[in-house]
Amino acid sequence: MSMNSFGHLFRVTTWGESHGPALGATVDGCPPGVTVDEAMLQHWLDRRKPGQNKYTTQRREPDAVRILSGVFEGQTTGTPVQLMIENTDQRSKDYSEIMEKFRPGHADITYWQKYGIRDYRGGGRSSARETAARVAAGGLARAALAALAPDLRITGYMVQMGPHGVDRSRFDMDEIERNPFWTPDAQAADSWAGYLDELRKSGNSVGAVIELVARGVPAGLGAPIYGKLDTDLAAAMMSINAVKGVEIGEGMASAALTGDANADEIHMGPDGPVYSSNHAGGVLGGISTGQDVVVRFAVKPTSSILTPRATITKSGAPAEIVTKGRHDPCVGIRAVPVGEAMMACVLLDHLLLHRGQIGANRGTIG
Repeated sequence: MSMNSFGHLFRVTTWGESHGPALGATVDGCPPGVTVDEAMLQHWLDRRKPGQNKYTTQRREPDAVRILSGVFEGQTTGTPVQLMIENTDQRSKDYSEIMEKFRPGHADITYWQKYGIRDYRGGGRSSARETAARVAAGGLARAALAALAPDLRITGYMVQMGPHGVDRSRFDMDEIERNPFWTPDAQAADSWAGYLDELRKSGNSVGAVIELVARGVPAGLGAPIYGKLDTDLAAAMMSINAVKGVEIGEGMASAALTGDANADEIHMGPDGPVYSSNHAGGVLGGISTGQDVVVRFAVKPTSSILTPRATITKSGAPAEIVTKGRHDPCVGIRAVPVGEAMMACVLLDHLLLHRGQIGANRGTIG
């Protein structure tokens, strides 16, 4: 299986399976001299790890990350950084009944059709467990961004669960860390709790929409046509397990706008250009404007559910399947720190590309 890497200068390769002994990431291209240790990376992994509340899978994994190479005396050396996370709470027997069956909505059938072999224990590489490695790599990217772009801040939160969205008039950034859904709307969090409880108890699941905002992104990141910042952001989010849609800024809603409503008017401020709005999501022509970079992605419902579903076996015979095991009733909850990690990796990669080709922005205004 090829294509397990992403990034250009800051390049991440993830490895390992859901029910193997360990998984992790090999990060090549991290600048030397970045202050980092295992505790710094663990902070981000603790936000993603399973079993923290009743609304996520009850698989109990400490997700303890180990740095095996590329760091000496608390600083990166510029050589590949190897990150490893051991699996400690696998229950492979939970999946024995699906050895010959394909779960509807899951990658079982496509993996089998392509490779002729699949790891049915939790889905192997198709499991959302793989994202732990991304979060570890994202922690390293955040450490490098803190050194190179100290004003840059990345924040993710849930804005919709199933058909229920947030009320943006109640948006409170401080609320995000106070509830299990990473949402900035306290009232939405209360109503979602009851809604998800009913789904969880019935063995069903639901999707979600996650929004990511990067503040303090310098103008000039990205390149026209094939090296666009929004191209790589969209690809990064689409690569996350269960993601089925991505939009930048106004996204799909821009199709309903007129030109005068969509265009972000520009004025001259004391420190440079300022914009009257941000329909573009901080990216024009594939290049960052200096505004907030705004990305949203949609996560489908977890495919592993207790509701009986019709399927077929590897021999083509009709069958019925009920997926046992420990699964997220809304996988979008734990997708928040994963999306943040992917955004950090992409922004660092483009910052390094920009420094390598341009150095400092050449065009002046005013």
